[in-house]
Amino acid sequence: MRNERAHVDGLVASLSAQDFHGPVQVLVADGSSTDGSVELIEERARAASLDLRVMPNPGGSVSRGLNQCIAHATGALIVRMDCHSTYPPDYLRRCAEAATETGAWNVGGIVEPRGRTVTERAVAAAMDSAFGGIGWTRHAGSQGPVDVDTVTFGAFRPHAFRRAGTFDEDLVRNQDDELNLRLRRAGGRIVLDPRIRVGYVPRGSLRGVFTQYHGYGFWKVPVMLKHRRVLSARSLAPLALVVSAGALAAASPLSRRARALLGAEAAAYATMAVGSAAMATTRRGERRLLLRTATVFPAFHLGYGVGMARGALDALRAR
Repeated sequence: MRNERAHVDGLVASLSAQDFHGPVQVLVADGSSTDGSVELIEERARAASLDLRVMPNPGGSVSRGLNQCIAHATGALIVRMDCHSTYPPDYLRRCAEAATETGAWNVGGIVEPRGRTVTERAVAAAMDSAFGGIGWTRHAGSQGPVDVDTVTFGAFRPHAFRRAGTFDEDLVRNQDDELNLRLRRAGGRIVLDPRIRVGYVPRGSLRGVFTQYHGYGFWKVPVMLKHRRVLSARSLAPLALVVSAGALAAASPLSRRARALLGAEAAAYATMAVGSAAMATTRRGERRLLLRTATVFPAFHLGYGVGMARGALDALRAR
């Protein structure tokens, strides 16, 4: 947590409404908040009779904060939760049931993006699409738990960290994907249970979305270099878009063929963006947001692709 005062009430309400009957220990790593988040969450936790402890996390590193919480956790299941998300009353119970039923080292569920403002709702619709952003999965309609490469947030068995290590504190983003790769390499299973649901509030501006996805792309490169492998072909698509469009744009003043190819690429992308936006907004009952949703996709893809290109260039310079 860092300066999340606006989201504290929602998080505490989600925690206090959980129908899990066992003991729950709540650990919060605070990255030097200056907006009164700490005082507010402690006050709300006392009122809700939550066993909550706030620990200082100077610098605000997500990985360092998570590892600090893991080191102090005493439960049989360690569930990562996020201030920008809302959790139904059965969230902890279903995580515990899925971990018990499957024996997986890490279990997670379906992310349901939910916006409040017009732009947040458009971003949420774009995320809820195969052409869209982080968190979409083809397993949303599965009838039961399925093995996957990674899950959002996650509920971990403590022995998973003893076997594979904790979050990599050198990574600012993509800590989850990197840890889940190590868990699988150590022999553990990552399971997605579609009965587990979590609501996520996306960024409220295109600039915020671009910056967020730029970070995802930039930090994907150190993860791939660390493990000497491409994590998925899908993660390279935004980079291919940025590189191809950039190369064709540079060649266009001198080449009619380059101009034609650039136009064809732009037309194909626009068609996919509008088509995907139409399907997503229709499914969510937000058809008035079709064009606004279509403009979100470039923020996703260009942000991610430019970030990955920058990450690759930085890695080459470092070598």
